[in-house]
Amino acid sequence: MYRGMISQFNKSLSMRIASNMSASVSNSTSQCFLLRNPNSTMEVDWIAQCCRSCYSTMVQPWRQKLSTQKEMKPSAEVQTDNPAMQGLPKKDLSVIGKREIGENVSGKDKVKFLMNTLLHLEDCKETIYSTLDTWVASEQKFPTVSLKRTLIALEREHQWHRVIQIIKWMLSKGQCTTMGTYGQLIRALAKDRRPEEAHIIWARKVSNNMHSVPKELCDLMISIYYQNNMFERLVKLFKRLEAYDRKPPGKSVVQKVAEAYQSLGLLEEQKLVLEKYNYLFIEKNKEHPRKCEKTA
Repeated sequence: MYRGMISQFNKSLSMRIASNMSASVSNSTSQCFLLRNPNSTMEVDWIAQCCRSCYSTMVQPWRQKLSTQKEMKPSAEVQTDNPAMQGLPKKDLSVIGKREIGENVSGKDKVKFLMNTLLHLEDCKETIYSTLDTWVASEQKFPTVSLKRTLIALEREHQWHRVIQIIKWMLSKGQCTTMGTYGQLIRALAKDRRPEEAHIIWARKVSNNMHSVPKELCDLMISIYYQNNMFERLVKLFKRLEAYDRKPPGKSVVQKVAEAYQSLGLLEEQKLVLEKYNYLFIEKNKEHPRKCEKTA
């Protein structure tokens, strides 16, 4: 019985496919075929209905399973819309939990490593610069604090040549272009016995605006000029400071200026300077009254 039903079902399907593929056969002929055997059409409809029910019972659970998996799977759009994730950089989500390279290294270890590396390198500008470039490449931001600590450590060891190289490398990168950095460079150049370069840095980078130059830096330049017998430059700088109404902070500066005038043979100017700032040489005894009573 079932074989007859299946064969009849196959015959009806083949006839329907043939009728659809053939352009010359009309819909009336296919309907006539069904009308000739009414019992067969009822059996075919019954088999088709059974197939539909079987298909629905087998396929629908799989469709529901796939739809639930799609809903549970997180997408990039959903995570970017999450307000908690908006502040994070746009990286792969699998990398967010990982530490950056060198993040767990302390600042002291970084300074110690850089200092030991620089001290054992040959005295070559290209080698020093390439080493600093490699050291900074692993940092997310320019390590200004670590470099400042390295400079302080090198100054304690009187490694003035290395200090000069590091500061010049920092300035070439456009970093730390402040009065403090230029003052540190001028001081290192003076310690390294390079007063002419110190004067060039002063003239090009510092002396353009005398109002903002710290008095310590002005005193440093006067000392450099005095120690290296650059008396003309010393007198010129002192006159510029007076033109900006910047008085000498102590008698040591006035003594250096007076000796510079004397070395240049300008005795009248020397006399005028000593008379003008005579009050700096007068020892004012402003002791506390109780101290005066104890001494009496």
